[in-house]
Amino acid sequence: MECADEGMQWKFILPGAPHFGGLWEAAVRSAKTHLLKVLGNSTVSYEDMTTLLTQVESCLNSRPLNQMSDDPEDLEPLTPSHFLVGSALQSIPSADYTHTNYERLNMWEAAQEGLQNFWRRWRTEYLNQLQGRGKWWKPPVEITQGSLVVIRDDNLPPTRWRIARIIETHLGRDGVVRVVTFRTANGIVNRPLDKICILPMATEDDELNQSY
Repeated sequence: MECADEGMQWKFILPGAPHFGGLWEAAVRSAKTHLLKVLGNSTVSYEDMTTLLTQVESCLNSRPLNQMSDDPEDLEPLTPSHFLVGSALQSIPSADYTHTNYERLNMWEAAQEGLQNFWRRWRTEYLNQLQGRGKWWKPPVEITQGSLVVIRDDNLPPTRWRIARIIETHLGRDGVVRVVTFRTANGIVNRPLDKICILPMATEDDELNQSY
């Protein structure tokens, strides 16, 4: 009743046709694919599987979708967790087990090793798709001062994303922007464009609001 009072309408895809779901179904497929690669043929208990799936869900719900505002002081992107809990997700850091012999790990450490491997694979794929999806946006996302970006950093733990605001663009001799200066929570740095993913502003017609 509350949803009806707010004028909300639910739209469902056809049963047995996940490809009708577009990018959000692609996210489900991506998560399943990487989870199966991480687990392989290993035997996992019910409790460990429940823990791992919950942490994988946290990773998926932490992904940045859009800019929430054009305030230059605001470095927080819109994520799925904002719709679920009203804020970005927080996680407890743990030791890196990806380079430890699997046979030396206890059950908890093995579950964390699986999560870290999943995070490394899935996060890389998501950022690659986020960079390549720029040509889909209409109008295309411009590289301008004030844009919110995600910095590619392979050393971040699960659910952590390095967010920054562009404060200056640097043109090459051909007039093309290839280097930008941006402000992070830890200071000002320079990076080439292939190390960042630009997030679009949230708009009513933005397909990204209802995708991936």
